[in-house]
Amino acid sequence: MRKVSAVLPRRGEDRRGWLRGAPPPRWVRALPVALVVAICAATLVSHDPLDVGFLLGAIPPLAVLSYSPLATAVLGGAVVALLNIPAFQLDRPGNTDLLTVVFVSVLSVFVSFVRSRRDAQLDLERTVAEAAQRAVAPPLPERVGAVGCTGLYRAAQRGTLVGGDFFDVRDGPFGIRAVMGDVQGHGLAAVATVASLLGAFREAVLDQPDLVSVAARLDRRLLVDSADARHAELFATAALLEFSADAREVRVVVCGNPPPLLLRGTKATEVEVAPWTPLGLGLADAGTIEACTVPLRPGDRLFLASDGVVEARDGSGAFYPLADRLPGLAGGEAAALAERVWADLVGFCPDVDDDVTMLVLTPSPLPAR
Repeated sequence: MRKVSAVLPRRGEDRRGWLRGAPPPRWVRALPVALVVAICAATLVSHDPLDVGFLLGAIPPLAVLSYSPLATAVLGGAVVALLNIPAFQLDRPGNTDLLTVVFVSVLSVFVSFVRSRRDAQLDLERTVAEAAQRAVAPPLPERVGAVGCTGLYRAAQRGTLVGGDFFDVRDGPFGIRAVMGDVQGHGLAAVATVASLLGAFREAVLDQPDLVSVAARLDRRLLVDSADARHAELFATAALLEFSADAREVRVVVCGNPPPLLLRGTKATEVEVAPWTPLGLGLADAGTIEACTVPLRPGDRLFLASDGVVEARDGSGAFYPLADRLPGLAGGEAAALAERVWADLVGFCPDVDDDVTMLVLTPSPLPAR
């Protein structure tokens, strides 16, 4: 079963700025060399001596930003050499203090060495963190039985792959089941709760005969985790779906989460389901929750979004109108729908400060015998 990488940001997609730890852009690497070339060209073209030698002193510190210690040393040596070449007329007294440039070059090599060691350690720690976070939320399969799956996840905390939202799609002896949820809080502090809930969901898919029992299992997991932690008040919103064997109907349970949207033709309608309280508030003891059954037709798609999508606001304070915009974005391949909605959401609200999760499920009903 082939995996798709739409769940989490692709490895090459670094949401950090280069001043926040991401690799520097190409223009930063080109700047020291470009400055050397510009200074040399200006002095050779000019008929009169130019007092620009002091600019060479900035080249070694600029090299520290992106070059290795060896390359920084080479650039520093080139600067010292240029100051002693008569053709460039940069060696006049008062233009540049040669000893100062030598000292700055040596200091820059040391700083570059420290930065390189730090970057190597940060890269190692980030690789380990990515592996751990992808173990919590692995990429979705392209299909689970008769259901096509596409997901998108953007964590609110920059530099992380997993936050307070979660989703998964699993096949089991009682049908194909999917979950999307949002735990209390977001960022790294919520990852432990996300891992606990996903583990409980994957076990419940194999053991629980109905969708309500799956929700009750997740609720109990949060109650147990909350009891073990002092002053903890863990809760999570969630939407759970269960597809029939022939994918001609889906059962839905909503616990505080936005209801799924049913895309049928050119319309997007909210699934009418009786909402229930969030998980972690004693759902296992209530026993009154009911699952809603929705008939499915060929071509139908179910779109699930976290509150980070439906509660995003523009500059005027208006909420993102997901149900209104979704039909216009639904054209083309279903696999790219979540990406199109994400691009539209960022255009509507550039400063999205919550975890954003989307899940597109495309059932392919089996032909009737």
